[in-house]
Amino acid sequence: MSDLQREVAGLFPDFVGAAAVAIGAAPALWPGEADAVARAVPHRQQEFAAGRAAARAAMVAAGLSAGAIPVAEDRSPVWPQGVTGSITHARDVALAVAAPLTLVSGLGLDVEPDLPLPDDVLSDICDDEECSWIASQREPLRWARLIFVAKEAAFKCQYPASRTIFGFEVMQVRVDPDAGSLVAGFKREIAPFANGAVLHGRYVRTGGAIIAGFIRAAE
Repeated sequence: MSDLQREVAGLFPDFVGAAAVAIGAAPALWPGEADAVARAVPHRQQEFAAGRAAARAAMVAAGLSAGAIPVAEDRSPVWPQGVTGSITHARDVALAVAAPLTLVSGLGLDVEPDLPLPDDVLSDICDDEECSWIASQREPLRWARLIFVAKEAAFKCQYPASRTIFGFEVMQVRVDPDAGSLVAGFKREIAPFANGAVLHGRYVRTGGAIIAGFIRAAE
């Protein structure tokens, strides 16, 4: 297990499988997958292939059978029956997590370079309370980047349930730096999530990247 894969796995319970695959080093796509990137530039094709390879490796790590992961009309991954997961890409690596739907109803994973968030997009990502919190931290814009990553991961986690696209203003993230934990709360109802409903996650800074992971237990 690579160090990066180990860091991703550490964000989740043991029954969640995790994997990392270098972009450009993935095997061929499985039947039903290639059509999604048939007209894409070569790097996007390599990125997509690495993500699918990582997802299949994550399934195996979770004790599941690997399967093809085509793309739905809304561009989200179509996981094999009985499986849920999440895929994300850094500059040179794809990361994925997977778990059985008997234990998990949603997973969300996102990665970004551990760099300050551009100041001109801060108000698009963070609300007043989040801005107030990051202002009290050293290197505030690096913490703003974490909030961005957390919201992306939390969105992926909830999407299988809501099938609703919304903006950053819908969720508010609270960070516990001592515990490495995250809480993303809905600021308005997004069915089936009530106003005030929360998702729980964790984050890690490693190798110049910030990685956030969220999980919803099976209902």
